[in-house]
Amino acid sequence: MGRAFEYRKAAKLKRWGNMSRVFPRLGKSITAAAKEGGADPDLNPKLRTAILNAKAENMPKDNIEAAIKRAFAKDAADMKEVTFEGKGPYGALIFVECLTDNNTRTVANIKSHFRKGGGEMLNNGSLEFMFSRKAVFEFEKKDDMDLEELELELIDAGLEEIEEDEGIVLVTGDYKDFGSLQHAFEELGIELKTATLKRFANTPIKLNEDQLEEVGKLIERIENDDDVQAVYTNFS
Repeated sequence: MGRAFEYRKAAKLKRWGNMSRVFPRLGKSITAAAKEGGADPDLNPKLRTAILNAKAENMPKDNIEAAIKRAFAKDAADMKEVTFEGKGPYGALIFVECLTDNNTRTVANIKSHFRKGGGEMLNNGSLEFMFSRKAVFEFEKKDDMDLEELELELIDAGLEEIEEDEGIVLVTGDYKDFGSLQHAFEELGIELKTATLKRFANTPIKLNEDQLEEVGKLIERIENDDDVQAVYTNFS
């Protein structure tokens, strides 16, 4: 079983434990996408993807529509995608993705989270080669679907790996091929459950239970920040 499915299982468990934070973050990504490229998902691929991922988390239609409307409110703030890198105890490396309307606030908050959790922020770019950014797509396997044929169809679009487990198929490719892979799925008539960009540690480390508990508190502190969209680490 490849690392993509390890991601899927971990993400699934995390969602169950953090549902109170999922909808606000999804709504924020929808609002940002709509403000950037317009309210029509047919003409705005980024918004279309954000809505797809929101539906995968069972976000109500009313919430999705409200998030789109917020993008065009008179007081709608401009949001910017920013990343932060840091390290925690026991060799834990941490990559943080944020969506913020106040970068000064976010920088101060993330730096404080690292410090209070026994870690420290690093200069951006310090961990760039420790993580690989991948396009990750998830969909249900149909009874008549031949995965070997599908693999051949998707190779030219940038497919790197395809895996299937319990009727769910995961396709991964380089992040630069996100658009071409998404277009290929649309051309093939495959309905995606999720389409996201994720970061995977190139050299994962193992921590014991006590170490995991300590580092986990730092991760949780960061994840609880309203501006944080995703946190990636190098431990399994």
